[in-house]
Amino acid sequence: MITVTTAEARKKLAEIVNKVAYGKEPVILTRRGEEIAALISMEELELLQLIEDHMDIEDAKKALAEPGENIPAKKLWKELGL
Repeated sequence: MITVTTAEARKKLAEIVNKVAYGKEPVILTRRGEEIAALISMEELELLQLIEDHMDIEDAKKALAEPGENIPAKKLWKELGL
């Protein structure tokens, strides 16, 4: 994995984007030695989103399986003032 400072990233943005997009190589951005962000390919982002969706579905299934009364979302939003 490549690590690049934000200052260097500004200078070499096109090159870095190409490495991420076509080389499928993630890039970690740092500022003052601290990792602050990552650039990943769209393919990796889509995979992360699928994983997150799967986790959300599993959490929802667990919540529905819990004992007690299920409350419709609209009723809950109203109670929360949303």
